Amino acid sequence: MSSSSIRAHLALVALLSATTFYFAYKSRRLNKFLRHSEYRKKPENPNPNKGKLFFISQTGTSKTLAKRLHALLTSNDLLFDLVDPQTYEPEDLSKEALVLIVASSWEDGKPPEAAKFFMNWIDESANDFRVGSLLLSNCKFAVFGVGSKSYEKTFNMVAKDLSKKMRELGAGEVLPVVEGDVDGGELDVVFEDWSKRVVAILKSGGDRLENGIVNGEASIVGVESDPVYHEYDDDEEEEDVVESEMVDLEDIAGKGPSRRSVNVAETNGKVKDGKRDMVTPVIRASLEKQGYKIIGSHSGVKICRWTKSQLRGRGGCYKHSFYGIESHRCMEATPSLACANKCVFCWRHHTNPVGKSWQWKMDDPIEIVNTAIDLHTKMIKQMKGVPGEYSIFVLLDFFILELQGHAIIEATLLSEMKNNSKLIIQSIDLSVVLTRKFVHVGVTLERLNEGLTPRHCALSLVGEPIMYPEINTLVDELHRRRISTFLVTNAQFPDKIKLLKPVTQLYVSVDAATKDSLKAIDRPLFGDFWERFLDSLKALRDKQQRTVYRLTLVKGWNTEDIEAYSKLFSIGNPDFVEIKGVTYCGSSATSKLTMENVPWHADVKAFSEALALRSEGEYEVACEHVHSCCVLLAKTERFKVNGQWFTWIDYEKFHDLVASGRPFSSKDYMAASPHWAVYGAEEGGFDPDQSRYRKERHHKSSR
Repeated sequence: MSSSSIRAHLALVALLSATTFYFAYKSRRLNKFLRHSEYRKKPENPNPNKGKLFFISQTGTSKTLAKRLHALLTSNDLLFDLVDPQTYEPEDLSKEALVLIVASSWEDGKPPEAAKFFMNWIDESANDFRVGSLLLSNCKFAVFGVGSKSYEKTFNMVAKDLSKKMRELGAGEVLPVVEGDVDGGELDVVFEDWSKRVVAILKSGGDRLENGIVNGEASIVGVESDPVYHEYDDDEEEEDVVESEMVDLEDIAGKGPSRRSVNVAETNGKVKDGKRDMVTPVIRASLEKQGYKIIGSHSGVKICRWTKSQLRGRGGCYKHSFYGIESHRCMEATPSLACANKCVFCWRHHTNPVGKSWQWKMDDPIEIVNTAIDLHTKMIKQMKGVPGEYSIFVLLDFFILELQGHAIIEATLLSEMKNNSKLIIQSIDLSVVLTRKFVHVGVTLERLNEGLTPRHCALSLVGEPIMYPEINTLVDELHRRRISTFLVTNAQFPDKIKLLKPVTQLYVSVDAATKDSLKAIDRPLFGDFWERFLDSLKALRDKQQRTVYRLTLVKGWNTEDIEAYSKLFSIGNPDFVEIKGVTYCGSSATSKLTMENVPWHADVKAFSEALALRSEGEYEVACEHVHSCCVLLAKTERFKVNGQWFTWIDYEKFHDLVASGRPFSSKDYMAASPHWAVYGAEEGGFDPDQSRYRKERHHKSSR
């Protein structure tokens, strides 16, 4: 062996030896550090005697409930870990001695996504003969369910299934399942009662726990007891929940008023004259935060952004382009905040009540109209502060310079103007040039005064207006005041449609064209929802006044069903078909939609043209409103006269026809559509008399 080879081998041995010595030294130092360091890893469960408190929730409200119970247990020296099932290993259930579960049901009675693995494990274990019925024999448990009784067969299915499966696995139930009903109006009270019973049993210990279930079979708790609120330590998240979060009704538990609003909460859901208020304090707080003005116990009104827009001269909504309404004179309202669907694209995030029939206290229809107009006009008056003729407070000095030397301006008035700019409006006859400047800026006195006298009512704010038993009286009152009516129904109450008196324009929401897609998109309460949907379309066919199919396109959900949609045309034979891209209303645990589900206007146009082509000339694309991503199909034989579209409405003639009491049809009050509203026009449905305003967007967009 050469000397160079020997040196190489020696160098390698030296390197390996040094490396071995180094790692041995570092290992010894690390072991010493771990033995003496205050940061050494602690055992996951330092107290094996702790119980487990699980929350199963879609929107986070069951977590809030569980936190409330956890605080109560802690204050009574009962040690529990608060557990999210998606972070828990279900196989460890066999090691637990005591388990409490607050469980909400989600779509079709299934568990929320975060709890699916946990629930599937329990279900599979209960159905696996190899597991046996003693797996959870050392475990005692209790379950509180949160759901809506309107869903009937799937009401609190998750809670009931949990109870059944855990008993099959040998666990002992220390309390019967309590099925809290959000429609009862006293969900918080029911939960408080259940919590107190849990604490009493746990503190008593002994035989009550050893013997398992207390008081026999499971019960449904809803409306019997008056609310009683008890004080204990809540965290800030719980106290602020009414003010800071929107509420999904199927998971509304725990959203009740905090200690700071006990006096309000004590009237929550009280029975009056045998009927409950539809709007509980919890629902009221959530809707008012969104800008709703609540009328009585079940109605609402809200100012539309297009009303504000046209007041400022910045353009009207698609109904202005399609049907000639004056958006700044339109009142958006509903006599029923309740709905029979929980649509995935609901822009109210499911904060309104749900129900399949009218079961609440009923307010007088005349009083609803009076209050709605009063609240609407108050909101219109608030537009005085919006840039426009009243913004002269800000621009005063500029306009004083313009007015210097004007014949009607005196020196004394100029000095007063600086102290009281309203004098400009009260005392000065502005020139045409200056008036144009004011109009360009925004709200004018003329438009503001017009807005204070609504001429249209969109009964489409939220919920299902046709559910209201006195809907015909309400419509009559609006027509008596010469206010037109645009009523939208969700196609689940065909008998109500048949009984409805003539309205200016009747809409039916056609959110999907097949049974499966309608169930997925609308998430209806009715089991026979498809039959009701088809019967609603048939009822529409018999109406003599203007009728509309309203399609909301959701990419990835219902944009591929052109053939199926076209088949629905012959059932209802509508005058018009409105096709609109879904509006993205922000992220929500109650909706799976993202911006990827929002179609472009080009997508809506392509869908509309394909649908019109499929009708073989029965319908043509008549109008569009690019800003709203909306296109209108119209029945050719009725509304295209000598090559010109007549989709607009002669509102004065409509009111005269209603007042006459004689039968009339949609052709009797149609009016010519302006050139700028017609499909393909350069204006894209934007009224050229308005000033186009484009927002500067500084945020990044992936679209």
